[in-house]
Amino acid sequence: VIGKGMNPPQKILFPPEKISMGWRQKRRPGAGLYNLGSTCYLNVVLQCLTYTPPLANYLLSRQHSRFCHQQGFCMMCIMEDHVRKVLYSSASAIRPRAVIRDLRFIGEFKPDLPGDAYEFLRCTLSAMHRACLSGSSDLDISSQETTIIHQIFRGILRSRVTCLSCKTVSDFYMAFLDVLLKIKGASSLTIALEDFVTPKQMDGKKCFKCSKCKKKVAASKRVTIHREPRVLTVCLGRADEQTSRKISQVVEYPEYLDLRPYMSDTAGEPLLYSLYAVVVHSGHTCLEGHFFCYTKASNGQWYKMNDVTVDSCGIHTVLEQQAYLLFYAR
Repeated sequence: VIGKGMNPPQKILFPPEKISMGWRQKRRPGAGLYNLGSTCYLNVVLQCLTYTPPLANYLLSRQHSRFCHQQGFCMMCIMEDHVRKVLYSSASAIRPRAVIRDLRFIGEFKPDLPGDAYEFLRCTLSAMHRACLSGSSDLDISSQETTIIHQIFRGILRSRVTCLSCKTVSDFYMAFLDVLLKIKGASSLTIALEDFVTPKQMDGKKCFKCSKCKKKVAASKRVTIHREPRVLTVCLGRADEQTSRKISQVVEYPEYLDLRPYMSDTAGEPLLYSLYAVVVHSGHTCLEGHFFCYTKASNGQWYKMNDVTVDSCGIHTVLEQQAYLLFYAR
């Protein structure tokens, strides 16, 4: 087996043993968020990140801002301030003004234009990761992937490519912060995950250069999760690739998920994850409609968070939604 892309880091930026997966303090849920134009896509992501226990624990400890020398925009400082405001506020709702003010630094978003929650999540985590790397630009790639953001959200995928002529196997490794799943024809998350790890013939008749055959050959590829993340974020791809219409079908998802069957190594102990947040998109097309979310607060209770409103609900309600983003923690 020929392997590429797994080098040990020379320096660990954030030691994983300092990550606390359970809430350090239990309290009632925090404030709702005002919709300042067309900002529901941003509100749901901020709420889901606020209720991600290892991230909230770190942000509430103010470890970042105490040592931050960033001039101007710093996504970590913004999130630290935001999470404190939401969780400690006596107000029923707050305005996420700092996030809106610096929207252009996060990604290609404008407050008065609708945006996509998945894209905003990716851009926000990327901006937080960049803020953690501020001042350490000379690090090797593996060391850069040891920020608190990567220590919480990063897993590693393995692509195993098999040459169909000589059967030589080549492995390629790639870091991920979220998994995008195709859901067309999948009635449940587990079926979509099974499809994700099913070997597929690579597109194009002869597209893979085999190191043994020394020419381009037909090949099959199987993607598996090689190293599991502490927090697994899944996007159920609801935009049809051909028509860009919204796929509105119901995709069932469990409260507890075992990731073991989708790993490179399927033998061994179950890898159990627990659902703690869900983003829902309501509307007939992908370009319009509304985002709201469900999050599990530190008191163990589920809440529906729809912009300014925060209402308690049961797990059954949470599990029967037309989910778009799912957040699971180890």
